[in-house]
Amino acid sequence: MSISKLSVAGLLIFIGVAEFLLLMLIAEALYPGYSVSRNYISDLGVGSTAVIFNSSIIIMGLLLIIAAVLAWGLSRIFAITIALTGIGAMGVGIFPETIHPFHLIFALIAFLFASISSYPTIRISRSPGRVLWPILGTVGLIALILYILNMYLGLGPGGMERMIVYPNLIWALAFAAELMNYPSQRSKP
Repeated sequence: MSISKLSVAGLLIFIGVAEFLLLMLIAEALYPGYSVSRNYISDLGVGSTAVIFNSSIIIMGLLLIIAAVLAWGLSRIFAITIALTGIGAMGVGIFPETIHPFHLIFALIAFLFASISSYPTIRISRSPGRVLWPILGTVGLIALILYILNMYLGLGPGGMERMIVYPNLIWALAFAAELMNYPSQRSKP
């Protein structure tokens, strides 16, 4: 039994997103006085939790870029948008929020392309839930616009930022699980 490139791509996306999510939650618990409503996610990238947060987002970004290369044959648009998401994520970890304007530029790239990456999945997914991936991406895009406009809807800046990030992490985990089970293309003798 051979493992397809797409299965490996799915595994890398799943590992990258899952490790980032779990380590972000750990960093939130360890950061003194941290509030998911008042604090930005990137606050975790400075101070006592910097190593945890920055390394986890850099690893996620790197794994997304490798997955994009492996998924190139499935969809070039998906591969490009996932690679840009990975580049944005790595930039967030390399340039913490104290390094302006680079941190903001990379955060915008990560937020924007994570949401946009959900759209090509509707054409390449074989799951009955494939219509949900772009809906989650759209939630992320709407939240990004509200966030930029400082309209936090009572959630605070940290809460609205999570409305950008969490829907994208959810669709990415679900789609990655599907990719891990994509049938390998067998060449005919």
